[in-house]
Amino acid sequence: MDKTLTQIEDFRSLVTSDTPMFDTRAPIEFIQGAFPNTQNIPLMSDKERELVGTCYKNKGQEQAIVLGHELVQGEAKQTRLNAWLKFIKKHPDGALYCFRGGMRSQITQEWIYEATSIDYPRLKGGYKALRRYLIDETDRIMNKITPVVIGGQTGCGKTLLLDKIHQQIDLEGLANHRGSAFGNTTTSQPTQIAFENELAIELIKKQDYSHLIFEDEGANVGTVHIPDCVKNKTSQADLILLEATTQERIEVSMNAYVIHMHDNFINQNTENGFDNFANYWLRSLEKIQKRLGLKRYKIMRSEVALALNDYQNTNNFDGFLPIVKSLLVDYYDPMYNYQIQKKLDRVVFKGNSQEVLDYIHHLSIS
Repeated sequence: MDKTLTQIEDFRSLVTSDTPMFDTRAPIEFIQGAFPNTQNIPLMSDKERELVGTCYKNKGQEQAIVLGHELVQGEAKQTRLNAWLKFIKKHPDGALYCFRGGMRSQITQEWIYEATSIDYPRLKGGYKALRRYLIDETDRIMNKITPVVIGGQTGCGKTLLLDKIHQQIDLEGLANHRGSAFGNTTTSQPTQIAFENELAIELIKKQDYSHLIFEDEGANVGTVHIPDCVKNKTSQADLILLEATTQERIEVSMNAYVIHMHDNFINQNTENGFDNFANYWLRSLEKIQKRLGLKRYKIMRSEVALALNDYQNTNNFDGFLPIVKSLLVDYYDPMYNYQIQKKLDRVVFKGNSQEVLDYIHHLSIS
């Protein structure tokens, strides 16, 4: 083919504009980690990729290419081409990529052009180049910006506060986890790679702020690990403590962990939603059994079972109120009080939600 087809090198514009992309790698590669706004429409299936890879190792690239064309021809080729064209019709300003920006994405690009005369661009260097760019940008931006961390007791409304601030990085939102034993949501967490990719893109989009606000987190949020360059910088940053009354914290926690979780489970699965909600509470409680102690754990488990039963009979979640209060005051507060003692030298401000917002507004954030 004579025409040189377009390759994208401007990765910053690509990610800041949320460019839709399709990934021509095999499903097994895609599952391990991908980028936001990306759909997996592979050139080869997992089995086909395995066969071509084996051929490449044993007989070289030329024979591997021949085998690839033999495996993906006729109806199989047309089916994949149709899937690509459907994506292109929906996203005419999108892009495609494979692992290194080589054979698979080039073949896909050529087949699309031959069938339609559409020069649909591919990423130069593919997944590997964009992934490297995002890792490097995370490190560079964290060295450039000044992070400010918001801490506070469990249930004080840190996430609700972050939602009111634009110059923030919501690590728990990106990780799809609230960062505690009860932090699971109704959907799974991203892979480590997908989390890091989304975090990098958020940092790139917000890098022009002089300060960025983070929530106080440990080294992990659920199953994902916060990159060292982020954790190292935020662990030394100025700390703002959000304060709230016990009653306010109970209300926030009831909404987050009881009412909204129940509704989310029901919306996800009408038939088994309540059972899934009940299992979420019982499994979460089991995670802290060792810290609670066997006696307290058994008492609390019985209280949760009663609260669940009461809801089924009365459609009222009030049975969870004493449970939530006990978890906050007797379980989470002592741990928080112990941890905060190590960070008191970093505290620059304390206040309620509005006072913290006002303080952040005066941080000379551009």
